[in-house]
Amino acid sequence: MITKYGYNTLGVILIICFILIAGGIFSDKMILKITLIGVALFLLVFSLNFFRDPERTAPGSTEKIISPADGKVIVIKEVEETRFIKGKGIQISVFMSPLNVHVNRIPVDGIVDYLEYAPGKYYAAWEDKASTDNERFYTGITSPHGKILYTQIAGFIARRIVNELNMKDTVRQGERFGMIKFGSRVDIIAPPDFVVNVKNGDVVSAGETVLFTLKKN
Repeated sequence: MITKYGYNTLGVILIICFILIAGGIFSDKMILKITLIGVALFLLVFSLNFFRDPERTAPGSTEKIISPADGKVIVIKEVEETRFIKGKGIQISVFMSPLNVHVNRIPVDGIVDYLEYAPGKYYAAWEDKASTDNERFYTGITSPHGKILYTQIAGFIARRIVNELNMKDTVRQGERFGMIKFGSRVDIIAPPDFVVNVKNGDVVSAGETVLFTLKKN
């Protein structure tokens, strides 16, 4: 399955591939013919792989917060969050390489109560300053067990953040809501009432992997 968020980009890529293949077919030089057709096929396969959108099954629990992105956990730390949670929280950052699925999913049931787009730079997504300096999109959800904030962050290659949510939307865990095109990062901050379920270096899947679990009283 190909994500709807990639239709426009894929349309442009298909046109480019058609031009490259046509140029290769009509070229008199064999090396140029092979090169143009090879580049077109690589670009097409890479793009179809990038915009793939497999089905996922969320745990369906308000006591669990799932990963909004595919990728590798690169940061776990305590933070002071001032935008939405307005207090102490625990941050997990997930880095997405160009080979990961890039469709983002809702981490927890709730109401969308905070949306903010921030223009910025394009540092490598694994750098700490990417969280505060890069182009990013904040989404805050009020869940049955507190406020959750997650941030889509553009990286060195990624220059297009897609987020189709609106204020006061009712969202369900595991639903698709957008993507970041061509390599990026997502930060998610939970209140101290939750404990971390992953460790640095873990590979996680959007819509399935549990990042946080509510503490038991």
